[in-house]
Amino acid sequence: MTWLLGLTGSIGMGKSTTAQIFRDQGIPVWDADDCVHKLYALGGAAVAPIGELIPDAIVNGSVSREVLKSRISSDRSLLGLIEKIVHPLLAKDREDFKKTVSDILVFDIPLLFETGAEAWLNSVLVVSAPEALQKERVLSRPGMTQEQFEFILSRQMSDKQKRSKADHIIETLSLEQTREDVTNLIKEIRSKLQDA
Repeated sequence: MTWLLGLTGSIGMGKSTTAQIFRDQGIPVWDADDCVHKLYALGGAAVAPIGELIPDAIVNGSVSREVLKSRISSDRSLLGLIEKIVHPLLAKDREDFKKTVSDILVFDIPLLFETGAEAWLNSVLVVSAPEALQKERVLSRPGMTQEQFEFILSRQMSDKQKRSKADHIIETLSLEQTREDVTNLIKEIRSKLQDA
């Protein structure tokens, strides 16, 4: 049996760092954001359909995320149309990844609960941090504004709601503690697999 572990958390909670710790421990990670980058890149499967929807979003043969952000901020209805293109492509890539041979597979999905992905996972890990630390992390990103941050948060379930739905919670206050917590979680899952 392969344990399918969901990894999620609101923006700035340390999800990417946590995913990298799993990779460092030899656990394969499917990253929804990385997959979107590939779909938007030159030759990616989302380029042509997004080009039909928003022709000026195609720059040098790939999807410009900046143009998409700008167009979505002036017309919020575009987001749903873009998701109708991207979500089925993501689902196919994710299904292919599930064939990876490993005792544990991690699925790094920012909108995991919002899209109902928990239904097919064995358990879900939510990474979390205090609100002030989250805000500090996000606003230190290049080009991030308070308005963008608030829009992203408005699309995500609150940290409190995510924590209430989680099977496992890791506070990402320090790298050392996060690494130790991930190591312990891997051990916990492996012991469940042995007992199964």
